[in-house]
Amino acid sequence: MVDAERVVALLRRLDVEVGYLRARAAQDRAALRADEERLSGLRYRFVTALETLVDIAQHLCASEGWGPPRSNADSVRLLGVHGVVDGDLAERLAGGVGFGNVLVHQYAEVDDDRVVANLDDVGDLLRFVELASRWLVADQS
Repeated sequence: MVDAERVVALLRRLDVEVGYLRARAAQDRAALRADEERLSGLRYRFVTALETLVDIAQHLCASEGWGPPRSNADSVRLLGVHGVVDGDLAERLAGGVGFGNVLVHQYAEVDDDRVVANLDDVGDLLRFVELASRWLVADQS
């Protein structure tokens, strides 16, 4: 059974991270690339957002019996298979999980241009929050 309280708390956390990232997306990209402190903040917020996405996906897969997923990215894809989000969005989000893995495991080699460029995809995380929230309401009724 889905722990709705947990999922709602995670969706709220994700929404906070997305808000931060969206605010940075509106800033001058060259200035972001030139500011190590802001880049560090971006990296951390992306990691937190993507790990939160994975936590939600893994929880839904486990509680709904949709797994076990082969990977964190696969857990997100399964949300597309089971109608939490559409398949195209699930695939894009799964790619985002891969980006999160690069930030966590290959941090010494992260291309800051890629970090800044990924701000263009933050809308996918916002859409996930919207669709997962709707799914949760429908599932709990």
